[in-house]
Amino acid sequence: MNITAADVNKLRMQTGAGMMDCKKALTEANGDFEEAVVILRKKGQKVSASRADRQANEGVVVALTNADSTKGLLLELNCETDFVAKNEDFTGLARKLAEHCMTHHLTNVETLLATSIDGLAVSALLVEYTGKIGEKIGVNRVEALESEGVVTYIHSNSKLGVLVALNQFLNESVTAAGKDVAMQIAAMSPIAVDKDDVDPSVIEKEIEIGKDQARAEGKPEAILEKIALGKLNKFYQDNTLLNQAFVKDNSVNIAQMLGKVAAGLTVKAFHRVAIGA
Repeated sequence: MNITAADVNKLRMQTGAGMMDCKKALTEANGDFEEAVVILRKKGQKVSASRADRQANEGVVVALTNADSTKGLLLELNCETDFVAKNEDFTGLARKLAEHCMTHHLTNVETLLATSIDGLAVSALLVEYTGKIGEKIGVNRVEALESEGVVTYIHSNSKLGVLVALNQFLNESVTAAGKDVAMQIAAMSPIAVDKDDVDPSVIEKEIEIGKDQARAEGKPEAILEKIALGKLNKFYQDNTLLNQAFVKDNSVNIAQMLGKVAAGLTVKAFHRVAIGA
């Protein structure tokens, strides 16, 4: 059967596969479009199986909010190389998956993979794209927040994203402050919003480290606890968001900066997603 350029282009538009792959699939299927699609999907499965042991340490982070900025999400889609991470098909897939999560209120990878887009399971869709792009592709994280105001930030290389939930509805000044907080989180990588949110096991470990350091300096056993608690306060200042010095103005911490913008304004929660982290 004569396979025309129009036939090949039609299959390419339908599947997103490369021109040569479409031509080969149509030739093998004797011009049967449905069979050609099956052949392309099988090719994707073969490529996916062959890439299973590869490391997918590159990719992009996509951020979305709903119309009134009361809900937001981050999605991390991984691939093997930075070259593919910049490919329009790959970044388009990341956006498509993020929009699907937002529309259907999906908040983690497991629920996302269990759903379908245009009648195709998301897990199968990822296999198809693996076949098209030729690299291992997978969703690593989906993080979502809901609050009075949600602000997002994506670093210029699209490899780092931040989601911030504020306790007030957004206006111009609150949004600007939220963006500053998001950039602070991107740069300083706090482990919690405030000291009360730090995991007790982390606190216990820091106290023991403080005691060991003081002991090594020859301090008396009777005052080791006091010294360790002093070091713990410094740990909170360095590692909890509201207690960190504001990077744009070190004379105030984040809590004080927010209080100057609007009375009672604070951060309820945040997520920081970085490729490879």
